[in-house]
Amino acid sequence: MPTILVISGSPSTSSKTAALAEQLADRLGGQEHRVRTIAVRALPAEALLAADARHPRIAEVVRAIAEADGLVVASPVYKAAYTGVLKALLDLLPQFAFAGKVVLPLLTGGSPAHVLALDYALRPVLNSLGAHHIVQGYFVLDKHIERTGTGIALAEDAERTLLSIVDTFSTAVHRRRGELLAAG
Repeated sequence: MPTILVISGSPSTSSKTAALAEQLADRLGGQEHRVRTIAVRALPAEALLAADARHPRIAEVVRAIAEADGLVVASPVYKAAYTGVLKALLDLLPQFAFAGKVVLPLLTGGSPAHVLALDYALRPVLNSLGAHHIVQGYFVLDKHIERTGTGIALAEDAERTLLSIVDTFSTAVHRRRGELLAAG
């Protein structure tokens, strides 16, 4: 069974991005994946800022990335890019930490003007980490994410498109896992 690691790069404890990442993790778990979610904000700040890859919590994340077949990298957009806490984590990873992985970039933000952060800020970093395949990412406007008593709800059009992209990612992860198993 393929493994997917969902990395939530929001620094906020009440983040719509984090809630969306959890919702997608649940969906992927129902598609025959083992799914684990990591909130970067829960990692030790001192270890992140000092790029201490030997810190036990950071080393655990590096291992989880190495063992994953697929990665969802989610972040709100701050100042036209993904968050600083996510950047701190990505900066301390080994150069080709995403080698062989299928990656789904996901950003949320308050303005359509920030949609370019997907392709001009996040995607180049994911590529530089050696991702095997970066599937079409998605940008969700904050106004399309509504808090509910049990989590979040997405606007119909946003949900339909995002779930289609997530399902394509799921299929790509299964395919990549099959390729790896066939190669021996």
